Amino acid sequence: MTTASEFDAATDDAAAQQIREAKKEARFAAINKAGGYLNILGLGWLVPLLKIAAGDSPKYQMRELWQLLIVPLIGIGLFITAWAALAPQVQTSLGAIPGPAQVWEEAVGLHESYLAQKERAAAFYERQEERNAELIAAGREDRVRERQYTGQATYYDQIFTSLWTVAVGFILATVIAVPLGIASGLSRTVNGAINPLIQIFKPVSPLAWLPIVTMVVSATYVNVVEPFPKSLVISAITVTLCSLWPTLINTALGVASVDKDLMNVGRVLQLPTWKTVTKVVLPSALPLIFTGLRLSLGVGWMVLIAAEMLSQNPGLGKFVWDEFQNGSSSSLAKIIVAVLTIGIIGFLLDRVMFALQAAFTFSSQR
Repeated sequence: MTTASEFDAATDDAAAQQIREAKKEARFAAINKAGGYLNILGLGWLVPLLKIAAGDSPKYQMRELWQLLIVPLIGIGLFITAWAALAPQVQTSLGAIPGPAQVWEEAVGLHESYLAQKERAAAFYERQEERNAELIAAGREDRVRERQYTGQATYYDQIFTSLWTVAVGFILATVIAVPLGIASGLSRTVNGAINPLIQIFKPVSPLAWLPIVTMVVSATYVNVVEPFPKSLVISAITVTLCSLWPTLINTALGVASVDKDLMNVGRVLQLPTWKTVTKVVLPSALPLIFTGLRLSLGVGWMVLIAAEMLSQNPGLGKFVWDEFQNGSSSSLAKIIVAVLTIGIIGFLLDRVMFALQAAFTFSSQR
């Protein structure tokens, strides 16, 4: 027969167990919520580790960790191993294809060159300040000059130039493509008018656009603004012309796919066109619009590198071409560093757009 004290103890144990289970469920709910954001950042492999730490089955979570982290690492490891083994077997006019070790050495060297250039720039400005201070002390303020350091552009400068250029081109493409896509999706007449133009100009290579853009910009862009030199404007417009089509097509498709019942509700409520677009059309079409934006940004980044190589405008494309023309023993390794940089930046840009899509839409997969 159970005594009162035993009954109370059993009740306390059950209550404590329920509290522990509730806390465990709350931890898993928080981990699952954080998992969506970690997936956006490409860190989804942290979720199994967090669940193991929270008390979940290690066996199941290790399978998840195997798929999310170990398998990709094995793939990368096999690629690096094959690269290291096969690269020395391929002889070119500049010597053997560099392996991972040589490429890493050149990457470190490019970073050290940036630091050295930064030190030279700091020393230049320090000398300039001292000279100007001496002139002011001597009462010769009229000879005081403020000059910018004009040293050779570093690898990081080239990266920043390419990012700034693709941002300008992508923003221009978005400003053009989204309104046109909305108009095309809402009106069969507009769609019929611009669809032939889309089909004609969408396949055109950036190499075909570049000479035309160069001549037009050179003839019309006379009063150059400092943040937007001609070289940047030429590359940015080329990016715009080649990257606006995915956004335009996906926006038109998203708008045309809006539930007709929602559109009918807007007509019943006699909403103005602007409110219909902002309150009904855009929220429903945003997932496809962001899909188009992600595709456009990827296309724009690829187009930019080709445009910079052909036009010799500053940026990563010009860096690759200059190293190819340089023909030194380290040129191939530097080119591979640039190729890897271009790929990593392209991946990060896509992650940024995916994060924005997840923040502004409800249908994105996290």
